[in-house]
Amino acid sequence: MYGVYSFIAVKNFSFMKKIYRKTKRLIIRPLTILDFNRWKNSHLLMGEQKNKWDRKPKESSFLTKSNFKKILKSQLKMRASDKFYDLSIFDQRTNEIIGFVAIMDVNRGLGQSAYIGYFINNNYWGFGYGKEAVYALIDIAFRDLKLHRIEAGIEPTNRRSIMLARSIGLRKEGLKKRAVFLRNKWNDLVIYSATCEEFDIPWKGKVSPRPQ
Repeated sequence: MYGVYSFIAVKNFSFMKKIYRKTKRLIIRPLTILDFNRWKNSHLLMGEQKNKWDRKPKESSFLTKSNFKKILKSQLKMRASDKFYDLSIFDQRTNEIIGFVAIMDVNRGLGQSAYIGYFINNNYWGFGYGKEAVYALIDIAFRDLKLHRIEAGIEPTNRRSIMLARSIGLRKEGLKKRAVFLRNKWNDLVIYSATCEEFDIPWKGKVSPRPQ
């Protein structure tokens, strides 16, 4: 199996370079087969769930190499379809995984847009890692994926996430009623967004209109 994943890694190396960022303290990139122990440890070291938006730690029985390979395969497939880019956040100092960011529901039609998501493991809260990682994610979205617009859909009572969206310069656009089905019910989302021009990044993509 390592040979298979080595082939995949080589085949996709040039593309992975495009969705790689190194910031002052972090590295943002896709997972590879060599990250298994880091992935496992990130779950084992996570504290108990602190609020309803926090992730529950995975059971140790789930943290197997077999399940990790399934995750890698799924992430690779989604990147290849240009629909979902799931990137892990690594602490440069320790090389440990401290969270993830994502570019989701990519629209390559007239909108050239996507949603962004972000999550920092709760044992790393309070150090500004989220803001640093999301800035890097936005740069990837606009420069490398050539999107024109990104949105963050946030539940109205999720103050931490709203504070982060504001701190990185996203603007509030309004409320989407009953937009997502979470925790067995439909939930509203406040939409924070930006276009590449607001980050002084020229748009270099192509619009794909529907055929007449």
